[in-house]
Amino acid sequence: MVGYDPKADGRNISSFEVAVAGSVSGLVTRVMISPLDVIKIRFQLQIERLSRSDPGAKYHGILQAGRQILQEEGPTAFWKGHVPAQLLSIGYGAVQFLSFELLTELVHRATKYDARDFSVHFVCGGLSASAATLAVHPVDVLRTRFAAQGEPKVYKTLREAVVTMYRTEGPLVFYKGLNPTLIAIFPYAGFQFSFYSALKHVHEWVIPTEGANSENLKNLLCGSGAGVISKTLTYPLDLFKKRLQVGGFERARATFGQVRSYKGLLDCARQVLREEGPRGFFKGLSPSLLKAALSTGFVFFWYELFCNLFHHMKKADS
Repeated sequence: MVGYDPKADGRNISSFEVAVAGSVSGLVTRVMISPLDVIKIRFQLQIERLSRSDPGAKYHGILQAGRQILQEEGPTAFWKGHVPAQLLSIGYGAVQFLSFELLTELVHRATKYDARDFSVHFVCGGLSASAATLAVHPVDVLRTRFAAQGEPKVYKTLREAVVTMYRTEGPLVFYKGLNPTLIAIFPYAGFQFSFYSALKHVHEWVIPTEGANSENLKNLLCGSGAGVISKTLTYPLDLFKKRLQVGGFERARATFGQVRSYKGLLDCARQVLREEGPRGFFKGLSPSLLKAALSTGFVFFWYELFCNLFHHMKKADS
């Protein structure tokens, strides 16, 4: 069970094991969904319409984008920025799941609320994700820069990127896009955790699970459903975040089409609406939903799997 469950005290999982399970789940999932993440970021940053009818559009579909990236940049392009992305996933997973466990336990012990309620999971999920975001946002900016650049590369190594960005744009460059990130991450993660719990209850009511394999499949399906719902509800803010994170990085995107400069979150929203229309807020939604379904499903799947593994190892030792 994700989060503190007063009826499952016998699970006996330590805080360290919760953090390790969160880290490993993030690491494994990141390797699997990196290609979709790169395509999603390219879509989000494209000013032109994602349509064949726009002669200036570099990308207009998932398969077309995949083929073009493969032809122009090679297979390794789908894992551009993978090192900072892995650092992001490992750190984010550890902080998020650990803080969610601690917050739900605090709610149980300090208040009259049920730690398993939808609203409790929403608030604790949002707070835990906000804490994780503050901890790893600089790495997220680096990941976005690497995934966004074409050929020839502006940054060839992680160290070069950090030094160059710091010298040319100052220390605040590592927190570009933080405002829309925090605004978006609270409801996004809140919905993830609350809908994951709710969908598991619905699944158990409709199709009672028996055995470890059925339980694992349930975790995967419910995680995927929670990811799709939460991503759809909060997607425009993710697009604004990506646009702001590549501000000052225009020279690396010259081959991709038009570029824009934004003064902040509201200015970004206004320009996107004026130039790209309401549909511009949802550029890259298709690969993003596919990525959200896979990433959220697998994150919860691997997290629960490793928590159960730690539990069975302790039982075997005792």
